[in-house]
Amino acid sequence: MTIREQTQNQERETLSPLAVLSENTRGRKEPIEECDVRTPFQRDRDRILHCKAFRRLKHKTQVFLSPEGDHYRTRLTHTLEVSQIARTVSRALRLNEDLTEAIALGHDLGHTPFGHAGEYALGEVCPHGYKHAEQSVRVVERLENDGKGLNLTWEVRDGIACHTSGTAATLEGRVVRFSDKIAYMNHDFDDAVRAGVLREDDLPWEIKYAIGRSRTERINAFIHSLIENSSDDIRMSKGIQSAYDSLRAFLFETVYTNPAAKSEEGKAKELLKRLYAYYISHPDELPEEYRLIAQQSDIDRAACDYISGMTDRYAVTVYQNLFIPRSWSV
Repeated sequence: MTIREQTQNQERETLSPLAVLSENTRGRKEPIEECDVRTPFQRDRDRILHCKAFRRLKHKTQVFLSPEGDHYRTRLTHTLEVSQIARTVSRALRLNEDLTEAIALGHDLGHTPFGHAGEYALGEVCPHGYKHAEQSVRVVERLENDGKGLNLTWEVRDGIACHTSGTAATLEGRVVRFSDKIAYMNHDFDDAVRAGVLREDDLPWEIKYAIGRSRTERINAFIHSLIENSSDDIRMSKGIQSAYDSLRAFLFETVYTNPAAKSEEGKAKELLKRLYAYYISHPDELPEEYRLIAQQSDIDRAACDYISGMTDRYAVTVYQNLFIPRSWSV
């Protein structure tokens, strides 16, 4: 018996009847030989972890554009926090932790540079529209691995696609959707305090009373509520869900639409829109892999794929090289 088979035996013996057993995966678009050590979901996790799009997350904005401090979250640290929360919940509910982890690690691979400002910018100019969850699926299905994609299992791709809207087919995917919001609400408030946009005392007392005064207390309250109230679906108690909704509304009012926190977003959006217009007009200047996409699909799709994969600093560098005059050297 291989190590993988031993692990799958343990899944049958220990996981909830509502969990997805790795041996019951709906499979991949391209069938592959089983690994003798890792289950299909463990292989998906590893494929995501080692892909280029995952590494680029370390230089993509979470909320604050190009922060100078070392302790502000990036899209990569956000992803790791989501993974930690989701794994904790899944383990407690006896769901498939490997499936949960793979979805969590892959959920934001399609995010643009400059956070949601970049997403809005590409959504405004690209006729295909732009939603980062859909682009995350496109990354793993089409863009990674020199255009061959990562060939992930159906369950992982479904969880990635549904992490912002819709309902994932698996409870593991639904855990990730809650965990994503739990992570970003708490660390975005933390970063806003660090940036001087908010003070700890600005958090309404009714939220503090319901879920705690510190980030740790709030995350624990959400996790405990999910564990205690989930069965056939993933849910919180009414009281904690109300606090969860109130915290999200508070952050939209004070951080996500706050001019102090978002003062540079207009520049970021115009930068990406100008890059998009440039590559639409100069398709031959796209890298070869994106020129191929333009031939197979269209130039809008190719330009959008290329720009959305950029990190913040690479987008700025490309913009400077294209549009900012250089000093003359003799």
